[in-house]
Amino acid sequence: MDLELTPQELAFRDEVREFLATSLPDHVREGARRTPGVFVEPDIGLVWHRILHDKGWVAHHWPEDCGGTGWTPMQRYIFEKECALAGAPSLSVLGLRLVGPVICAFGTQAQKERFLPRIRSGDDYWCQGYSEPQSGSDLASLRTRARREGDEYVIDGSKLWTTHAHHANWIFCLVRTDGAARKQDGISFLLVPMDQPGVTVTPILTMAGDHEVNQVFFDGARTSIDNRIGEEGQGWAIAKYLLENERGGSCHAPRLICAVAELEKLAAKDRDPQVAVEIARLRLEAEALETTELRILADIAQGRPAGPQTSLVKLLASELHQRIDRTAMDWHGYDGLQLPTVRPLYGNEAPAPVGDADALVAAARYLNGRAWTVFGGSSEVQKNIIAKAALHL
Repeated sequence: MDLELTPQELAFRDEVREFLATSLPDHVREGARRTPGVFVEPDIGLVWHRILHDKGWVAHHWPEDCGGTGWTPMQRYIFEKECALAGAPSLSVLGLRLVGPVICAFGTQAQKERFLPRIRSGDDYWCQGYSEPQSGSDLASLRTRARREGDEYVIDGSKLWTTHAHHANWIFCLVRTDGAARKQDGISFLLVPMDQPGVTVTPILTMAGDHEVNQVFFDGARTSIDNRIGEEGQGWAIAKYLLENERGGSCHAPRLICAVAELEKLAAKDRDPQVAVEIARLRLEAEALETTELRILADIAQGRPAGPQTSLVKLLASELHQRIDRTAMDWHGYDGLQLPTVRPLYGNEAPAPVGDADALVAAARYLNGRAWTVFGGSSEVQKNIIAKAALHL
């Protein structure tokens, strides 16, 4: 695998850097830096989303015939790395990285024409209906049901840990359409409008006091059969495709390396050798993860599927996130224990920090980061996948 950039790739990197230098607003960069949650709020995220849409780069990982850029895997990686270095916010994955690629791969032409342009523009904001109160890691045991009534499905049940459902106008759901079939075979994939009678969103506050997740209740909610992706009973296969994108479709290492670089700046103020050793270890592991991601990109460039190594990336990246957050809070000492109850922590209304400004978000980021090893498939699930699919144990 050749990790040296070609002259064409170097020129592309310079183009991306110039665009970021001139087009990324300072308040968006600052908002991303001061957001303790996993996702930035739409007041920050959608600003950057629409700037990228105007440039034609927002769906850079989609196929060209669906509005993608036609970039190579390495160009996509260069773009994400430069965005991380510039402090750009990560865009919401729910539309762009999850349901968008599903519609590209499994949707009808009419569904592509209806939904994809509005995902790219940001006019539709999506959330994901997978987990349920009794169905988390064992997703195939889900109980939310959809029954056919004429040209519609009628949906009853609930979904849990639904990120940004309070902002979304659409939700993509796994629902049970056949109670008699084997549990994986009776599941279908539906797109459901949120703004209708029969859909109720109840907030769930995280330990840090952030409102990112919700419970969504369906009580006779309806959606057209035209909003079913694939055939009835194909939902489990589609779900596996989506989860593979969620676990390995992003480039985690560049943002982790940038987070380690911030720790290195802090450590330069305090020459504690134990802290220095831990930060050095984190940097080595983040750079090793980057090499793994680049190997996966090399496979994709050769037409090979990403496969179970996406679970390895998800596992390593999640645990590195948590260790970086813990190290940051430890470094700040007592100042790192502050936990403001107001949000957001950026802009004119943000509370004054105790000590270093980075300490303001340290505890909240650490607490919210506990979810990294749960969402998208827990670390235990990833280890089982690696054992079975990669190590053949």
